[in-house]
Amino acid sequence: MANTPPNKDDKKRKLGRGLSALLGNNEGFAATTAAPSAPAAPAPGNVPIEFLRPGRFQPRRLMDDGTIDELAKSIAEKGILQPLLLRPLPGGAANEYEIIAGERRWRAAQRAKLHEVPAIIRDLDDRQTLEIALVENLQRQDLSPLEEADGYQRLMDEFRHTQEDLSKAVGKSRSHVANMLRLQGLSRSVRKLVDEGRLSAGHARALLGIENPLDLAKKIIKQGLSVRQAEQLAKSGMPGIKLKKTPPPKDADTLALERDLAEILGLKVEINYKPGKGSLTIHYKSLGQLDDVLERLSNKP
Repeated sequence: MANTPPNKDDKKRKLGRGLSALLGNNEGFAATTAAPSAPAAPAPGNVPIEFLRPGRFQPRRLMDDGTIDELAKSIAEKGILQPLLLRPLPGGAANEYEIIAGERRWRAAQRAKLHEVPAIIRDLDDRQTLEIALVENLQRQDLSPLEEADGYQRLMDEFRHTQEDLSKAVGKSRSHVANMLRLQGLSRSVRKLVDEGRLSAGHARALLGIENPLDLAKKIIKQGLSVRQAEQLAKSGMPGIKLKKTPPPKDADTLALERDLAEILGLKVEINYKPGKGSLTIHYKSLGQLDDVLERLSNKP
């Protein structure tokens, strides 16, 4: 029997199951991830627009005014077809809510001069909020490559998820997650070109590991090179293109030890080893964290 490509509905159900694996269930997200035969989500209520606040965990950094205007016109004609997902605003008043999914709909509703929006309200913690916001945007393919990479990195940094966890949550392969995370190593000038849509994620990855990536990036854009051509050019060591010396990958035992120490200290830990010597680096963000580490190290049995 011939294989048929998965349709969008299949992909959404896969994403929903992935989110369920992380959260334990998909309650409160059923409006966007449930299969047609699943029980209906609770009926949303209407919430005044002025009670809503943008989400702190919104993975999207760029919101195009043109697309929001188009959405506002659609909302003015047909209304909001999918309710927003909210949670009570942490530290806010009793009638204030944080937007978890649907910020573009909220902004467009204001331009359409609506006074209320349909919404589902759920009590969710910060981890669940970030995970849902990331998956919801990935379902709609609303995130740029760098926004997607930044979202993955936040989940790993703030909630200690592994790449395997993330691949299950968003319905992507582990190699896809790993490749997206590699974009974190791009220079600021190249990141700007990716954000502007002038370079694809594939082109950007070809620029990793060279000392002057902007020169090659400009050449790729000017000549309209394919990703394959960009990779070949980067590897060829063309005049002016210098390859960085990359350290060899760490072995599994070292990586496991880094994870164990990070779990104990609650901080990022790096172990670097060369024959006959090595170094242990503990990363902290505040003096309070440093004091905690020093206190742990000074305690005697």
